[in-house]
Amino acid sequence: MPPTKVKSADPAATPKRQHKADAKAAAHPHAKPRPLTRIQREKQDVILEAALEVFSVHGFRGATIDQIAEVAGMSKPNLLYYFPRKEEIHRRLMAALLETWLAPLQSMDADGDPFPEIRSYIRRKLEMARDFPRESRLFANEMLQGAPRIIEMIEVDLKNLVDEKAKVLLTWMDQGKLARTDPYHLIFSIWATTQHYADFDVQVRAVLGSGRNGEGRFEDAARYLEQLFLYGLTPRPKA
Repeated sequence: MPPTKVKSADPAATPKRQHKADAKAAAHPHAKPRPLTRIQREKQDVILEAALEVFSVHGFRGATIDQIAEVAGMSKPNLLYYFPRKEEIHRRLMAALLETWLAPLQSMDADGDPFPEIRSYIRRKLEMARDFPRESRLFANEMLQGAPRIIEMIEVDLKNLVDEKAKVLLTWMDQGKLARTDPYHLIFSIWATTQHYADFDVQVRAVLGSGRNGEGRFEDAARYLEQLFLYGLTPRPKA
């Protein structure tokens, strides 16, 4: 849902004041930045929520500062006081999104039982598809454009985490707890099948029809994906 519109009431939120702040920061490059006030934090949150709505619909290239300001319910100069450039808003959103996206995989416990751990991962990814569809579409749009604004996060943070969890999966396979397969493509497959329910939600609901396109579709998907992945990962007796 779009954020509740609020009126700008910050007298400091003008480009002139921002220019003075920038000049002061340039004169004292090592000065510690002042912490944001509660009102400033709240206004940044309103802007970021509005930007998520706009970016998820129009993508980075199609979105404009004017659109974000309109959804946020504030003037363009007021918005620019908090975020001087569209790129900065997008970067903040993507950094927070990637942290949220990585959390379920980070929770996979190497000391746990592999089947409950993988089942939990599938479920959490589906919950994210259900609860954060705009974020999923924003991430997908960035990937389709070649991830120009978050490529370093992908090549460092995401890759390091996947490398770590691939080793966990390989260890379980070496111990005979899982059928041997490529751990990277296993993770890719879980991403693809779970995020499908966010990125192609309109298609999923249309094909399922009115009788099955309610919230229960995520539970149906969870049971199916558990059966698909866990059966495929069950070790088979050697011939």
